[in-house]
This record gives sequence, C-alpha cells and structure tokens, in this order.
Amino acid sequence: MTSLHILLQSAPPGAGMQQLLVIVVIIIIFYFFMIRPQMKKAKVEKEFRETLKKGDKIITIGGIHGRILELGDTNMLVEVDNNVKLRIERSAISVDATKIINAPKNEEKK
Repeated sequence: MTSLHILLQSAPPGAGMQQLLVIVVIIIIFYFFMIRPQMKKAKVEKEFRETLKKGDKIITIGGIHGRILELGDTNMLVEVDNNVKLRIERSAISVDATKIINAPKNEEKK
C-alpha cells in the first residue's frame, strides 16, 4: 500500500521546470567550456594548414622536421634530408611546433 501512495504522489508545482532549467544550464556550460574552444582551435589549425606553401619548414605530430617540396589537396611531399622525401597528410602537421620553428628570432637585448 505504501508503494502505491508513493507512486500516486505528484511532484511539487514547478519541479519539472527546475529540472529542465538545470539541464539547459549544464548544456550551456558544456558548450562554452568544451565545444566552443575546440571549434576555435580546429578553425585556426585549418586556416594554418591552408596557408602553407612550398619551401616552408614544418614539424609533424610525430616529430619529423622537414621542408615542403610539393603541396596537394590532402597531402604534401616533404624533404627531411638530402634526397630523402616523405609524402605526409596535411593533418599530420603539428601547428604549434611549426609556428614556433618559423617564428622570427628575437635578437638578444644588450
């Protein structure tokens, strides 16, 4: 009999709206702290890979250093040593490491 009474009890007025509000707030927090920054990072990486040109120095995610010889839509030919060439995917380029290696060298202050 007591389990029937528990099942027949109604929720207090407004409880459904509070639960819905909590779920919406969690989704908004999840979007602003996880999804949006990841989308921004992907956009920056895509733009960087599109601006690569022949002769640029790069570093792959695996740590291979090289210079671009040819560019394709999804891959590129990279020279890593004299007469040693590798064909790699554009997505295998480490954007952060490549930006560091290509950054202008700051002259030491006197």
